[in-house]
Amino acid sequence: MSQRTEHVLQQFKDCIPLLEVLTDENRQAIIMLLAQNKSGLNVNAIASHIDLSRPAVSHHLKVLKQSGFITSEKKGVENYYVLTVRKPLEQLKALITAVEAECNGSQ
Repeated sequence: MSQRTEHVLQQFKDCIPLLEVLTDENRQAIIMLLAQNKSGLNVNAIASHIDLSRPAVSHHLKVLKQSGFITSEKKGVENYYVLTVRKPLEQLKALITAVEAECNGSQ
């Protein structure tokens, strides 16, 4: 196996956690909701738009935050969640670019 192929396979492995995060429909809905609300939303606002309990929304926010899809900002006593997908998207784009290069290089 070439070093380039091993590098691409490593990129796949590195993206597995990001892809797992994105497989959940509730997290997809939260990402889209935050994409439409650039100034951020608190847990209650998110829960009011999604058919989930507040604790369930909090769990999904924790997963999204740990994976780098969102950050939180303290405003008063509330945490507001903001979409910050730059790092995960860059990682996924790098994987796609590497796979495309591998496919084009093998033709």
